[in-house]
Amino acid sequence: MSYSPIIQKSIEYIEMNLHEELSLECVAQFAGFSKYHYHRIFQKEVGVTASEYIRYRRIANSANMLLYTDEKIIDIALYYRFETQESFTRSFKKFYHLPPGHYRKMMSKLTLQREEISLKNEQLLKGWKLSGSHPFNYQMGIDRETFHKGKASGFLKSVTVHGQGEFATMMQEFKAEKYLGKRLKLSGFIKTQDVDGFCGFWMRIDDSLGDVLQFDNMSDRPIMGNHEWNHYHIVLDVPENSAVIAFGVLLSGNGQVWIDELKFEEVDKQTPTTNIDFSSDLLDEPVNLSFEE
Repeated sequence: MSYSPIIQKSIEYIEMNLHEELSLECVAQFAGFSKYHYHRIFQKEVGVTASEYIRYRRIANSANMLLYTDEKIIDIALYYRFETQESFTRSFKKFYHLPPGHYRKMMSKLTLQREEISLKNEQLLKGWKLSGSHPFNYQMGIDRETFHKGKASGFLKSVTVHGQGEFATMMQEFKAEKYLGKRLKLSGFIKTQDVDGFCGFWMRIDDSLGDVLQFDNMSDRPIMGNHEWNHYHIVLDVPENSAVIAFGVLLSGNGQVWIDELKFEEVDKQTPTTNIDFSSDLLDEPVNLSFEE
């Protein structure tokens, strides 16, 4: 059984209620499971427990409020359900290694400096490149105001898109040799705004001749419209003759997509792949050659 849709639905519930009381019991009840079973499947799917996820998302949102609002630290702490400013400070220092007040002063200065960086420099992201059918109609960069965890996220957005057939991808490629014969899972978090086509993660396994061995672009489970942060994944086998693994986020049409906390991990053969099998679309023989049907 795939638990991904259930976990995604419950993450959506969590994201909309971070400022409310959120116990493991209430989230598990929303998902329709006992808290013990939900604890296990959430950790397996996302890599952290539901309680840890709620905690670091509250801290990430509070870091954003420290930089982009004038709210008092105690008010931010209480808004995100910390009992005291002291307990908030302890949790905040665990993730950002600074107390909230020092973080606000230091990072506010850095943020102003970064806003002066030119668009050209913002587009130069280490390891990432912009590609697709019309990459010149899109922009990629770093967003230090919208992020899932830490201090920044990557984004891809339309600038001058003229048709639904246009798309771009923010992507990387790396050698496959370390993963030969293994089953590989790409996972991460995506947030969208005004996507009128579709978007999603994608991953492709190529051989040395450039032929595609495995591929998935989430076209059977596309992300459209407006969505808060949620967890998505792709699972592909890496055949022994693989040479290159390419991956990234795809945006078709207008809108903006943010990505954060991407990771790769080897999974066992019990984890189903998401490979799109194009051969299943092929007929055994030609049909309707006289156009009478």
